[in-house]
Amino acid sequence: MKLAALENVTFGYTHIPTLNSVSFEIASGEFVGVTGANGASKSTILKLMLGLIKPWSGRIYLSKTNSMGNPLKVGYVPQQIASFNVGFPSSVIELVRSGRFQDKKWYQRLTKLDHEIVENALNMVGMWEFKNEKIGSLSGGQKQKICIARVLATEPDLLVLDEPTTGMDYDSRVSFYKFMKHQVRLHKRTVVMVTHDQEEAGDSFDKMIHLEKGEHGEWKCLTLSSCNGHFGQADSLQLSLL
Repeated sequence: MKLAALENVTFGYTHIPTLNSVSFEIASGEFVGVTGANGASKSTILKLMLGLIKPWSGRIYLSKTNSMGNPLKVGYVPQQIASFNVGFPSSVIELVRSGRFQDKKWYQRLTKLDHEIVENALNMVGMWEFKNEKIGSLSGGQKQKICIARVLATEPDLLVLDEPTTGMDYDSRVSFYKFMKHQVRLHKRTVVMVTHDQEEAGDSFDKMIHLEKGEHGEWKCLTLSSCNGHFGQADSLQLSLL
């Protein structure tokens, strides 16, 4: 099923457009990479898709429901979200547990199932052994993994990641792409991520959205396998922000 789409979207932060006539479609169960040079408005593409900013023109679609007909749950990890300072007071497990509270009332406690989901999320990113460490004491790559674990603990249908491999070494980055592909194939999630590591990603992606400069300096979407369709207006969604 179609999960998200942009049709002829133009956007800019000043009077000059930075994105011009961008169109793409994302289907449920795809692993999608967003690539382009520095300053290519890759982060802007994600924000437009999620409805965090509005386009100047064009149409944006985001499904209200997942493939099972339930309300769509979105997990979003923006760029540089892992920049916690040394004095950040929470432990790793406290931060990841907080992802389980968003669907609960203020007086409800975490259940045994909630704790199992948190442990599983930390194990999936290889950070369970650090569960009692303070966030501020971790490396940049470890902080990034914790942020991803927190979003995974929300059990999202659509996982949107803005340069999630920042701060990771080569081996960790390669493992991360395999892990994300596993999330798509085994857990039936849809993953959209911005990356500079196109070669390292190899054939992990099902689809690439590549941004290149147009004649007038604006960025255009030039590489896609799905650019056609009839799209509606963006609908409301459950958005998990860190």
